[in-house]
Amino acid sequence: MRWIAALLLAFASAGSAQAQQGGRFDEMFVTAGAPIGEVHATVWLPPGYDAGKQRYGVVYMQDGQNVFVPARSGFNKVWGADKAVTRLVAAGRIAPLIVVAIDHPGKARYRQYFPQALYAAATPAVRAVFDKAAEGPITGDAYVDLLAHTLKPMIDRAYRTRRDAAHTGIIGSSMGGLISCYAFVRRPRVFGRAGCVSTHWLLTMPADLPPDADVLGLWETYLAANLGKTAGRRLWMDHGTETLDANYAPWQARIDAAVTRAGWVRDRDFASREYKGAAHEENAWAARLDDILAWLFA
Repeated sequence: MRWIAALLLAFASAGSAQAQQGGRFDEMFVTAGAPIGEVHATVWLPPGYDAGKQRYGVVYMQDGQNVFVPARSGFNKVWGADKAVTRLVAAGRIAPLIVVAIDHPGKARYRQYFPQALYAAATPAVRAVFDKAAEGPITGDAYVDLLAHTLKPMIDRAYRTRRDAAHTGIIGSSMGGLISCYAFVRRPRVFGRAGCVSTHWLLTMPADLPPDADVLGLWETYLAANLGKTAGRRLWMDHGTETLDANYAPWQARIDAAVTRAGWVRDRDFASREYKGAAHEENAWAARLDDILAWLFA
């Protein structure tokens, strides 16, 4: 497959006072063949990047429209990842990080963020439910490969990064949490840190599934076969208790048990947190992003 990439400067120059105080934003476009097409990413470089020579860890975030700028977001809400990193660095809780926010593809988001191995393992009746929601072919494997084998090498060439898995994270929420977990499991030598936030483990709405469907069983089987030993990796999982997240506690409990059975130790190798009163939306995720980043990158 042929890949064409372009790196374009998008915002304030590195020499401006604003860039020094708040970091600097670049834009990156990756044009790929089918089935992914063009991918747009916004790269945030922390304050001091242009004046120094140090190398930085990198965190890749899904739903990039909702990471930095409210005007680009779907609901005028953002994670504020640049502000979270800046706060944590000032408090001495983490080293500075580069944040790469990858835009979702709009209507194709569901099928691009869908863990393909779970689709393949599902029964025909369950796959039919997934197919109806996806309205096209599942492309999770191609997307993970794009992140691991094309976008990350581009970032590593363009910026002073710490390239090892221990300094490379991936974070997403809801379906973005699914694909972040999948990338973490599928590419353990690339992504050594993962934040799976308000993850929609059931892959679709419960009412849409056949009565005998056990989607969480698909996850249990997949994690047992593929999660592997910790090898220094860290996995964060969480959920709220309101709106869509009100369904998540029993689903997350089964995932926690599967991770534990794989030999991972809670609060050492993985975290699983419940946030009382938190809804399924960006303001709630922004409110706990400090917790997530501090635990993953301490």
